[in-house]
Amino acid sequence: MSRQSGNPILDFIMEHQEDLIQQWTRILKEIDDRKVSSMISAAVYDQVVREFIDILIHYLRNPDDKQEEQLNEFSSKVVQLGWSLHYIVSSLKELSRLIYDGLTAESSDQEKIGLVHLFDKHFTPLTFEVIHHYASSWERTVTLQRVALQELSAPLIPVFDNITVMPLIGTIDTERAKRIMENLLQGVVKHRAEVVLIDITGVPVVDTMVAHHVIQAAEAVRLVGAKCLLVGIRPEIAQTIVNLGINLEKLITKNTLQKGIESALEMTDRKIVSMGEYQ
Repeated sequence: MSRQSGNPILDFIMEHQEDLIQQWTRILKEIDDRKVSSMISAAVYDQVVREFIDILIHYLRNPDDKQEEQLNEFSSKVVQLGWSLHYIVSSLKELSRLIYDGLTAESSDQEKIGLVHLFDKHFTPLTFEVIHHYASSWERTVTLQRVALQELSAPLIPVFDNITVMPLIGTIDTERAKRIMENLLQGVVKHRAEVVLIDITGVPVVDTMVAHHVIQAAEAVRLVGAKCLLVGIRPEIAQTIVNLGINLEKLITKNTLQKGIESALEMTDRKIVSMGEYQ
């Protein structure tokens, strides 16, 4: 085996690069026992492996180059693939084992001790860098997803001029209630809404806290010059509201969105008419 760089790890990788790629790819598939593994093509595994091997070679040649951009791109890619941190660490451990076993196949015990020191000096720091960038990328992804979900969890949709609807689906906690309030107030101003319909058809449970948040939202809408209708009051929800003694007298309520829109049109001096009235 030729040793041109003075770094036996780098020399071994350069000399056995294709073999390492094939072996590591096979191992990645074997230890990735997730059900979605079958959805990832062999080409994707090969691409990820080659990309990391390139990063590793560059790092061994230039230990002072942190390769921030390359590591960020690599980390983002594996996060998007849904690979867990445990899987990434296990994969890097397997690559380290492949290289170490290949290097020490015909080495003495003394030479093996020296190679362990080299691995600790050259391979381990890169592993820590990968883990650090993976964690950062994962955190960014989760944060962006949380923001996107928050935006989607309380959308304000204009349906007619000066009439908007906010359909609510799922449970409403304090954090989401805050988002609802913000979107309502911003949306009323943005769309110049005169009437806002809050549709709770998709809210499974309306308890005292949910009702309190809805009443607060309606009051805030009123303070910025618009009217608020609460629609989607199902029979079981109405019974719960009565049993809890929740006072919704200040709110206009309708049992369906259709009836709510009809009322909103009347409030803005419009109505839905049949074409037959003009014949």
